[in-house]
Amino acid sequence: MTLIEALVSRCGRIVSWLTLALVVLTFSVVVLRYGFNLGWIWLQESITYLHAAVFMLAAAWTLGEDGHVRVDIFYRNASPRFRALVNMVGCILFLLPFCIFLIIIGWDYVASSWRRLEGSREAGGLGAVFLLKSLILLLPALLLVQCLPMMRRNFDEFRNSDNGAASQVHDA
Repeated sequence: MTLIEALVSRCGRIVSWLTLALVVLTFSVVVLRYGFNLGWIWLQESITYLHAAVFMLAAAWTLGEDGHVRVDIFYRNASPRFRALVNMVGCILFLLPFCIFLIIIGWDYVASSWRRLEGSREAGGLGAVFLLKSLILLLPALLLVQCLPMMRRNFDEFRNSDNGAASQVHDA
């Protein structure tokens, strides 16, 4: 595991604990609302912030752990070499362009929010919408950082699987 992968993994593991906070907070909001007829906008908005943080900051970790959902009709029973090829092509054709596109279109949007130190439109809401919007840029940045060692590992797997097949042919 490279240093980059270790940092992404650490970030993902830390952020994954936010799911517990998310469940507890959601439960609390429901109990307060329907049990005691109490509610605060900032508390409800904090659920949105935590939800966004969990999904956007843990996506790269999930990618590194090979935990993303994929249609694996062919992939599941494929050879390691074919899997490595699919992963490399997926990174090059889909993940890299998506991340670059998201950074390009999100940059001005996030920068504008930071310039205004954008806060909630609701009275009593959280005043850090600019931090929430920053996740739009952190998601592709972390995915790109995770994608590089993943592509290298898949390239090595692809190359080594090819050499192993060639040596088996020579041995026969």
